[in-house]
Amino acid sequence: MQGSANLNIMIKAARKAGRSLVKDFREVENLQVSRKGAGDFVTKADLASEEILKEALLEARPTYGWLAEEGGEIAGKDPTRRWIVDPLDGTSNFLHGLPHWAVSIALEHKGQIVSAVVFDAAKDEMFYAEKGSGTWLNDNRRLRVSGRSRMTDAVFATGVPFGTKRTLPATMQDIARLMPECAGLRQSGSAALDLAYVAAGRYEGYWEREVKIWDIAAGMLLVSEAGGLVGPVREGHDPLVDGDPLVANGDLYDDLVKIIRNV
Repeated sequence: MQGSANLNIMIKAARKAGRSLVKDFREVENLQVSRKGAGDFVTKADLASEEILKEALLEARPTYGWLAEEGGEIAGKDPTRRWIVDPLDGTSNFLHGLPHWAVSIALEHKGQIVSAVVFDAAKDEMFYAEKGSGTWLNDNRRLRVSGRSRMTDAVFATGVPFGTKRTLPATMQDIARLMPECAGLRQSGSAALDLAYVAAGRYEGYWEREVKIWDIAAGMLLVSEAGGLVGPVREGHDPLVDGDPLVANGDLYDDLVKIIRNV
């Protein structure tokens, strides 16, 4: 796909941050790690990736706003546009030497996500999308959501809350209702890649009850531009605001909604 100037800036920035992360990933055992919360860590690699992205994106578009996991929010001179960034989605995987983590970049315009990049640097898979232009993988492979239409053939993904997160009981109930109806469930440790995998047809759907906007902003556009349906776990919510996305291919979306919402 011939992307816009903004998308090309995002892809270039993601690749630069990805190279830095891959280098640190090879030496993961030597990384200095500080505790940020129960089961949640921040690393020097994470912070270095955010600095690379911040410099690249704000240098190219200095009037845009900024929202990122580690560095918080910066208001831009242009109030209609902001970057939404997760410099390392899947930090726990990264720290444990599991090669399943990603750089996630979304561009928001007037409250809508219009461009998205999710870069799996360990596998060299660049997922990207622009509103109205479809979802793509690497140079020229257009992605579509899965065509599976039976729950018994479907594999879903979710994030299981850890530590003291309040949504653990509800998530366990979700899983108990879903598992008898489907072919399997995956907990990968990266919301951004779960969404990218739905867009690529590798999973039929994904939901999560407690997730941050920077984890899902890019991935949700990947899904919708690949032909999937996107909504909230709880009816009436905005998944980007309330942090409870539910996505699936068109054939199975209603089935997943009924099970997760228990209606």
